[in-house]
Amino acid sequence: MNIGKLIIVGALSVHSVLAAAGTVVCSGKVESLAYHANNRLMVKLDSMNVPVFFCSPDSEWIVTGTDHKTGPETCKAMYSTFLAAKMSGLAINNMYFDGDQVPSTCNSWGNWQQANIRYYSLNN
Repeated sequence: MNIGKLIIVGALSVHSVLAAAGTVVCSGKVESLAYHANNRLMVKLDSMNVPVFFCSPDSEWIVTGTDHKTGPETCKAMYSTFLAAKMSGLAINNMYFDGDQVPSTCNSWGNWQQANIRYYSLNN
């Protein structure tokens, strides 16, 4: 195989990896929060069909398909924010989920999927 073919094959490989990564933006009220062993937290907004793993309170959260990461202290703060939103009935606006397991719509998650949450806001 010559160098030109290697470059093309390499470029196609990188493109296919990047094409698999996704972002979906969901909004809604927090319907459920869950803990799942080993030390992973899940969230489900009312616009989502199933809960999604979003961080670990013990270690840096990294998912494939994104460079965004969530540290353990940020994870705890996010969980507290989501719990407060659930208790007060406030909606989460524009929650950005990133990663390889992210679907194209909020209501088409597969069971036991994981993502990184890079942004969200609360408004009344």
